[in-house]
Amino acid sequence: MTPRDRLLGLTVIVLWGLNFLAIRVGLDHFPPFFFAALRFLIIAIPVVIFVPRPQVPLRWLLLYGFGFGFGQFVFLFWAMHSGMPTGLASLVLQSSAPFTVLLGAFLLREKLSVWQVSGIAVAVAGMSLIGWDRSHHAALLPVILTLLGGLSWAFGNLGSRLAAANTVGEPAPMRLMLWMCVIPPLPMLALSAVVEGPTVGWHALGTAFSADAWPSLVGLAYIIVLGTIAGSGLWTMLMGRYPAGMVAPLSLLVPVVGIGASWLFLHEDPSPLSLVGAVVVIAGASAAQMRRKPENPENTVFSDTPTASPPARLGV
Repeated sequence: MTPRDRLLGLTVIVLWGLNFLAIRVGLDHFPPFFFAALRFLIIAIPVVIFVPRPQVPLRWLLLYGFGFGFGQFVFLFWAMHSGMPTGLASLVLQSSAPFTVLLGAFLLREKLSVWQVSGIAVAVAGMSLIGWDRSHHAALLPVILTLLGGLSWAFGNLGSRLAAANTVGEPAPMRLMLWMCVIPPLPMLALSAVVEGPTVGWHALGTAFSADAWPSLVGLAYIIVLGTIAGSGLWTMLMGRYPAGMVAPLSLLVPVVGIGASWLFLHEDPSPLSLVGAVVVIAGASAAQMRRKPENPENTVFSDTPTASPPARLGV
């Protein structure tokens, strides 16, 4: 990786790590499900109007959108609204890495190396350590919700891979990412209307321009412009330029930024045991990223008629 691209990769890590602060600021004003819906709705409207839909099977686009977009952020925002510390959320969400490896093995029949199995076991041990520590200091529910967010992200990774592998014509990873944002808004708005009330979110949006609530709009703008469009755009470019094994492990630095920023700006002091668990999780997830090339990548449970397009590389 060139020094320039390495710097771009580190820029993405900083953007994504600070993204958790923006989420926290937004959740101080908006109800969680409406906030998640608003984040994607603002992107989806211009995408539907101006960006052609990528020629991928609809079911894989839906799997990508419901996994990465709907499930991940419903559970993450719910967890943070329920008391999940910001820095710890940035760490536990990285459970998507071992979840992705396991789902790839069970559903896509990818063979696991000894390193991957060992890494998954270490990551699970680290998550268990954090869960045990949280059970003695606060509610365990937010940790479970964040883990469900990581699992949803992993399903989204599979959807992204299968969609890219069955693209008709030239690959369009950026268009695929943008059209993923079209899937979550309506089900999220429906969930918000049922759980939070049909007018609560819209009322919060109407009062967001007041002197006390304007930081929530800044947080929303950061999530959309820097966290999603800039961060995901640069990440997509790097994933298309280099092997996934070279790029994906960079995402394991996100919790370092997230925990550090939450300590600096939110005065969150993680317990020593949680920090030990964080190191264990990152080490395990790093090992789980080491995978050999599958012998027959088109032999999958979900496989369509094989196309000439190569399978997309999985990231976290």
